Parts: sequence; structure tokens; C-alpha cells
Amino acid sequence: MSNKDSFYEHVAQTSDAPMGLEIDYAEGPYIVTTDGKEYVDFISGIAVSSLGHRHPKVVEAVKRQVDRHLHVMVYGEFIQEPQSAYAELLTSQLPDSLDRVYFVNSGTEANEGALKLAKKYTGRHKFVGFNHGYHGDTHGSLSVTGRDVYRDPYLPLLPDVHFLDFNHFDGLETIDEETAAVIMEPIQGEGGIIPAQKDWLQAVRDRCDEVGALLIFDEIQTGFYRTGSLFAFQGFEVVPDIMSLAKAMGGGMPMGAFVSSSEIFEVFKHDPPLNHVTTFGGHPVSCAAAYATLSELLSDDYGAKAKQIEQIVREELTAAGIDEIRGVGAMLGMELQDRDLTQKVVESCFEEGIILGWTLHSNTLVRLAPPLIIEEDLLRSTLQTINKTVKKYC
Repeated sequence: MSNKDSFYEHVAQTSDAPMGLEIDYAEGPYIVTTDGKEYVDFISGIAVSSLGHRHPKVVEAVKRQVDRHLHVMVYGEFIQEPQSAYAELLTSQLPDSLDRVYFVNSGTEANEGALKLAKKYTGRHKFVGFNHGYHGDTHGSLSVTGRDVYRDPYLPLLPDVHFLDFNHFDGLETIDEETAAVIMEPIQGEGGIIPAQKDWLQAVRDRCDEVGALLIFDEIQTGFYRTGSLFAFQGFEVVPDIMSLAKAMGGGMPMGAFVSSSEIFEVFKHDPPLNHVTTFGGHPVSCAAAYATLSELLSDDYGAKAKQIEQIVREELTAAGIDEIRGVGAMLGMELQDRDLTQKVVESCFEEGIILGWTLHSNTLVRLAPPLIIEEDLLRSTLQTINKTVKKYC
């Protein structure tokens, strides 16, 4: 049986029409299929491969760690150099109130842990999320995701979850003395690449402080210079109580984390002990890859690279039919006039060797999230092809 047959017959599918590329290898901004066709990965594996595919420093770190040890014990029991070194490096880039990190395997696990931590610390059970927000597909994360089409098949979910409109001051009184936490993306990703307004975000922070609720920032897509700052909250000048991370964190290896203060994390130690555990969280190979990734990101001005990508995207995409380019840094979306045009543009660009994508919550928005290492010539030529494609169908 061929790989293709095995894929369609034995790998559980997530849609009736998967992209179906049979991958040979990937390197830098490119993915190459077994038939030799080269694709520009203009969505970075959905904001994962910010340093491109198989960055040499990440590959070297993985190989070096594989030669030392793989899994040795469930999380939190043995001292493992890749975990300790990466935790120190990561928290050194954060405010003093975000001085401790809990490693997991993925973004939705990071949000699950953040929700549990908020409940345990506050002794409360109410959560506030935002319409069109997206936090993952496990039950807890789905409970605070503001999109009924994904929630409804799995009801009932967590009780006492309330949704407000993003960037609207009305309704903030819903955040009250019974609220454990407010969870949000500082820039909504799947909801349409919608940045928070700075004054509104500060009002949410102030309301949380007023009533004793925690503020959770889901930085799973926005982290690691995707928006021009190492983390998006730094650009908004609003510090969360808990931050969840994943995607670009591991440089292509499975990796997630939630970060908070030592004081807040103290509640995970008792009543009962081991009340939040993971077998593979903080896997040493993933931590080694994450350390190499962050070290590389800190060694050069990748924030400036993200901002330059935004500038060039806005310069090059000028076709009629493009209603709006929105977002920050290299986390951008191209809003088109209707669903049919969006589908034609994405499919035509795919045929031209450019991988684009739609977001989960919008059928008129095209995701633009190139790797931060993309060369300017390739960036411009790719955008010119996209621009011509839009013009072709308008």
C-alpha cells in the first residue's frame, strides 16, 4: 500500500478534503513534495516554523540531545538540563511576575493548565472569554472558545463561561468577584487577525485587578516575534497574570507552556500534590530545540524583520478586491470581498506553489504568516504572485 493510500485509509482525517501534499523534505521557507514540486510555506506551518523549516541550530540541538537521553521521568521529578536551561532563558526575557514556567506538549494543553491554575489559585470557577476567540479543541479550551459552530457538537462543556465582544467596553462588568480568570488572545488569530485596542486591553486589565480575577493571555500564535515584539503583550504594555505559549516555541518540535508567578504556581504543589501532571511535557528534545530557537531569535533583530515583513506586505498587496490588510508584524490577514474569491485565490496560489490558508472563523480572510527568515526577494515575488492572482479573479 502506498503512503497516500495509507494516509487516506488509516490516518484519521479532520476534513473531507485535506490538502494531501506528500512531503519529501522541508528546508527554510520551502516544502518539497515527493514529486519534486517546491512550495513556499507562506503560513509557516500555521505560525510554527518562524525560523523556517529545519533551522540548522535547531537540528543541531535536537541531534545533540538525542545522543544524551530521551524521556527519563514524568514531568517535574528529575532535574534535566534542557528544561532548566530553557526555563531560565525564557523567564529572563519576561517581567518579574512571570518567573516560573510549566512545560507541556501543545497549545491546548497550555490553556488547559492555565485554566486549572486560575481556578485553584482564586478558588473561583467562572471564566470570561471573547466572541470569535480560539483557544484549542480539548474540552476546557473549547469551553472558552467563542465560536458556537465548534462548541455546539460537544455541549455540555464547562459551566459558567461567559463571552464578551472583543474590543468593546460594554459588558466588562461581567468580570466580577466570582470570576477566576479572563482569557484572551491579544490579537485574535482564527477570529480574523484582529488586534486588541490598547486602551481597551488596559481597561480589561484594570477590571481584573479591581475584582481579583486573573488575566490569561493566549500567546500561542502571537509569541516569539511573530508580531514584532518577543511577546505581543510587550507591544500593548499590559502584563498578564498567566501566559500560554506553543507553536513557534519549539522550532518545529512539539512544545507548549504556561507561564506565571512563583506565588500563583505554589497552589499546584498541594491539596493534593501532583494535582497537575504530564508524562511528556518538557520533553528534553523539545526543550533543547526550544532553547536553540529562542537563542537564535535573541541573537538577531527578528522583531525588526517581522515589522519589515508587514511593511512589504502592505506595499505589495494593492489589488482591487483586497478589502483590507490587517494584523501586526508577520501575523497578517488579507480580507477579500467574498468566499468565492477567497477560495479561488487560495487554490490558484496553491497551484503556483504558494501555501496559504483560511482562518477557522472566516471564509474571506487569507492568512499571511511567512517565516521570519524569508529573504526579501522571495517575499516580494510571492506577494506579487498573490497580487496578480487577486486581480485575475476581480
